[in-house]
Amino acid sequence: MAPETIYLDHAATTATDPRVVEAMLPYFNTAYGNPSSIYRLGRAALEGVDEARETVASLLGAKRKEIVFTSGGSEADNLAIKGVAFAQRDAGKGNHIITSAIEHHAVLHAVEYLEHFGFEITILPVDSTGLVAVADLRAAIRPTTVLVSIMAANNEIGTIQPIAELGAVCREHNVLFHTDAVQLIGAQPINVKELNVDLLSLTAHKFYGPKGVGALYMRRGVPLLPLINGGSQERRLRAGTENVPGIVGLAKALQLAVDELPQSSNQLTSLRDRLISGIEAAIPHVYLNGHRSQRLPNNVNMSFDFIEGESMLLLLDQQGIYASSGSACTSGSLDPSHVLMALGLSAERAHGSLRMTLGRENTAEQIERVLALLPPIVERLRAVSPMYRHFLAEQTVY
Repeated sequence: MAPETIYLDHAATTATDPRVVEAMLPYFNTAYGNPSSIYRLGRAALEGVDEARETVASLLGAKRKEIVFTSGGSEADNLAIKGVAFAQRDAGKGNHIITSAIEHHAVLHAVEYLEHFGFEITILPVDSTGLVAVADLRAAIRPTTVLVSIMAANNEIGTIQPIAELGAVCREHNVLFHTDAVQLIGAQPINVKELNVDLLSLTAHKFYGPKGVGALYMRRGVPLLPLINGGSQERRLRAGTENVPGIVGLAKALQLAVDELPQSSNQLTSLRDRLISGIEAAIPHVYLNGHRSQRLPNNVNMSFDFIEGESMLLLLDQQGIYASSGSACTSGSLDPSHVLMALGLSAERAHGSLRMTLGRENTAEQIERVLALLPPIVERLRAVSPMYRHFLAEQTVY
């Protein structure tokens, strides 16, 4: 008999909630019209988009015209960064952008792209827990700075940034501030005004919504040039026929995430802390990556000395346990995580990382099963590790 499946990779994606699927279904086969059409079928689809936009805006503390629907978090990040950068430079505001060393590649690669067009980039360091210092941001701002982009919560290590404080610094200097909040939705309440952000990215599939749909909050008055041209959709900021079922699903998933936040956050925090403490008690030479308390309620990222994270993943997979050794977008890379390297970890310790991200379907019994299976897996891998044998030999000498 196959072992019970335990899914611990919710930072990569989540299953679509049945209640979300139910909300989406009519827009596949009943109200399937093009929202740009003026006849009844098109108006029904447009009504679904309008209601979803109103829901998303209200849940974020925004206005409905400040929400732009996209294909996901990566497009929202690119639209925010490239759209603002080019608009600001065209207006003669400047060509300097600030971001951090632990951003998602959707942000880092976007700013690297802008360097080819003459933009100057400052990448802020983080401390050993993954936090950006407010003082570092203040010192990095120049008269030519047009945008700061700092993620709200890191997808690999779970560290939550002091976004409101960072945003306040940007307001002091009249610099636009963007945050990738993809991982923060469903983890804590989000109000764009309280966070002092001008732009905020999110994607539905991280909080039990469908894949292939996201949104960008863009404060009214923020200058932005579109990435995709060809139609008048999304106030000419994102051309293309709208993904109506996806948009409706995103709004429903966001409503559920906000409504169920108190219960889910408490449950996940309890399971997270049990998993961390259990691993630390049972396995030597293990280290928690990220901030111990200022972290996402569902995130556990730990480095195990002397072994490779990929080997742990394969042995866990044999037991029906699905986890990750880094972000989903880079899991096929042999390079150590840029996030862990930015914390100051050695390449060896970064390669020995394991990320387990919890979801609302996980139970205390599942966590105990992981804690029962993981120590012998680590022991087995270390038994054949030349690095571990070398370490033991050195210990014997001393």
